[in-house]
Amino acid sequence: MALKSTIFKATLQIADIDHGYYADHALTLARHPSETDERMMVRLAAMALNAHQLQDMCKGDGVLAFGGLSDPDDPDASLTDFTGHRRLWIEVGQPDDKPLAKACSKADAVVVYAFHHAAEVWWRGIESKLTRLDNLQVWRLPSAETQVLAAIASRNMQLDATVIEGALSLSNPEHNVRIEPVRWK
Repeated sequence: MALKSTIFKATLQIADIDHGYYADHALTLARHPSETDERMMVRLAAMALNAHQLQDMCKGDGVLAFGGLSDPDDPDASLTDFTGHRRLWIEVGQPDDKPLAKACSKADAVVVYAFHHAAEVWWRGIESKLTRLDNLQVWRLPSAETQVLAAIASRNMQLDATVIEGALSLSNPEHNVRIEPVRWK
């Protein structure tokens, strides 16, 4: 018998000072049995860092959503405009170069958030293969901070996300995590 995903609900209040984006998002996250709390929370953090694109890319007329973990051809999160065109494709972890090239052909912009302690090794091995992908950005999230994100995970979350000077502060009443992404590409 196959294991089912665990459903998490999050109310995410975003104050993105850098981009002038302020909104509340009611989110449903399906955590696949093979996914860790850390990875799931990195997906949520990536969503918070890019939520402003809903206004910037789609003028508010689009859908920002998590993808299906069971389908490798789906992004971890994405922004789709009202015509069905994928404007933003978000991946977390250390994806291979071929799926990233394919994603770059399907979306206007692709963003990767590498977060594991082995991210530097992954980047050294893949960096030269990604140079031709002009619509790709690669960011490094520090491992110490992403591991703290796992402590915030709960089945029903009330989270505040503040983006200022490129850094994300994600908090609930018990925890506050400040993450400063480093751009690799």
